[in-house]
Amino acid sequence: MPGIIDSISKNIDSMSKGHKAIANYLLENYDKAAYMTAAKLGEACQVSESTVVRFTMELGFEGYPHFQKSLKEELKSKLTSVQRLNSTERFADDASAIRDIMQADIENLKSTLNEVSEEAFDEAVNSILGARKIYLMGLRSSAPLSSFMHFYMTLLFDDVVHIYSNSANEVFEQILPITDKDVMIGISFPRYSQRTINSMAYAKSKGAKVIVITDKDNTALTLNADIKLFAKSSMASFVDSLTAPLSLINALLVTLGMHRKDHIKSSFEALEQLWSQFSVYEGGKDRLDEQESDIIIENDKEVETNEG
Repeated sequence: MPGIIDSISKNIDSMSKGHKAIANYLLENYDKAAYMTAAKLGEACQVSESTVVRFTMELGFEGYPHFQKSLKEELKSKLTSVQRLNSTERFADDASAIRDIMQADIENLKSTLNEVSEEAFDEAVNSILGARKIYLMGLRSSAPLSSFMHFYMTLLFDDVVHIYSNSANEVFEQILPITDKDVMIGISFPRYSQRTINSMAYAKSKGAKVIVITDKDNTALTLNADIKLFAKSSMASFVDSLTAPLSLINALLVTLGMHRKDHIKSSFEALEQLWSQFSVYEGGKDRLDEQESDIIIENDKEVETNEG
């Protein structure tokens, strides 16, 4: 199915004068237009609000809200970082930015909860539990998500490989041993990482079970995926909104933990002993610092004795 921008470009010559004005504005300013109301867009194009609504309906949309939502989705993979930065111009002040961005995150969470496939979620859990080795990959803006997931996955499983390098050579060196007994988890959101796409294709060619965590279907990222988990990721500006993806990953980790209670219990018992011994968390001096202080005190005593 052609995108909105492609469809406008293809049909602009046959449009009426008013619709052509809207089309030209959209082709040149689609990054800004996606966040305009129908009235504002009409004002920018010097046409009425009703003309804007009729224009969107002729493109096959139910109305302007449907058109605007679809345009925002399409822009995720089209906008450059500079264009995304320019989109912050729609915020009137700091307070409106806080409200709009947090409200967008709330809507992303609601949409993800309503649309997530429980069947795909359960299949992902069972595939991970049955894997010999788990490969986990998330690059660029998705790197924090993969790092968060990797931290807890290592408490749940003994053999987890975190692929984090942006070097193509190093990435393929890390996934070279993958087999049909393994699972590959790829995390990526617009604009999708080509290295993640290539790595998932390689994993698929080796027979591994491929799980993708992303925002939507029918992309190059989902092409080689056996299991697809979707989380909404609105674009606030140059910063990717990863609230809903993080929540989905959190749910996945908690569910895996329910199946690995004995393993995670032994992991935490061992870690608690180490944390206590070396005062990893607040509440006491680091054991190594104490040992070092003892040595310094003993040395000071020796110096005083020699001087005396």
